Amino acid sequence: MRTISTTSRLRLSSSSPPLQGKAPEKIHAILKETLGEHAPLYATVKNWVAQFKRGDFSTCDAPRPGQPRTVTTPVIIDQIHELILEDLQISAKSIAEQLGISRERVGSIIHEDLNMRKLSVKRVPKCLNMDQKRQWCQSSEQLLEFFRRDPNDFLS
Repeated sequence: MRTISTTSRLRLSSSSPPLQGKAPEKIHAILKETLGEHAPLYATVKNWVAQFKRGDFSTCDAPRPGQPRTVTTPVIIDQIHELILEDLQISAKSIAEQLGISRERVGSIIHEDLNMRKLSVKRVPKCLNMDQKRQWCQSSEQLLEFFRRDPNDFLS
């Protein structure tokens, strides 16, 4: 069974004769009666009615101004990790300015992705997983390089 969003229900209902010309208060009361606890707030209904009066019957959200959200990428995570390893006393604000991302995003990456926290004035790993993983990768890459150079002399 397909469900219809509250927005679509109101927009469909408001184009029908029973709701045309009614005040936002009446429309809100009808929606509360029909949808119960799932009814939109009065302020939302009031905004919808104002949109309809302006002739805006679109069911899509309008584009919002501002910079689009960026996804946390492995490259950014690695850059932050490198900056922290270079200077354990570096601030999230300084990292954000250097990389051109928000301080909040830097903090989220430090805590959630790198599993690090601030201890005294230095950032330290909560557990060594990221550092150990980096060391294992570097060691594995070195071993692979040695093997590629001379597979016969690799274990001797």
